[in-house]
Amino acid sequence: MNKFILSAIATTLVASPLIAAAPASAQVRHETTTVRQGPNGRTVVTKKTVVRPTQYRNWRAGQRFDRRYAQDYRVVTTYKNYRLSAPPRGSQWVRSGRDAILINGRGDVVQVRGGAFR
Repeated sequence: MNKFILSAIATTLVASPLIAAAPASAQVRHETTTVRQGPNGRTVVTKKTVVRPTQYRNWRAGQRFDRRYAQDYRVVTTYKNYRLSAPPRGSQWVRSGRDAILINGRGDVVQVRGGAFR
């Protein structure tokens, strides 16, 4: 009976990362759970979590813009404060790190101004 309970607990620990939903944050998490039988007959559970930050992009004109890969993404409405020209109709300026990026209505990068933000 005791072995049955321990194996059920071990199965739950192994299956729980697979059942849990993926985190919505910008970081990628990898979890590893190891269950083994110790020399004295006890079950040993080792859990290891590796967190990797999202890789940000260096944007270039012609690329498809995806805000998940933009560092510190914000829509810039006060473009004159940063010496940016008025965006054409259907386009907008966005911030990715220290760069200002002009995006058209289809989501393509039209222009990149490096170092526009301090």
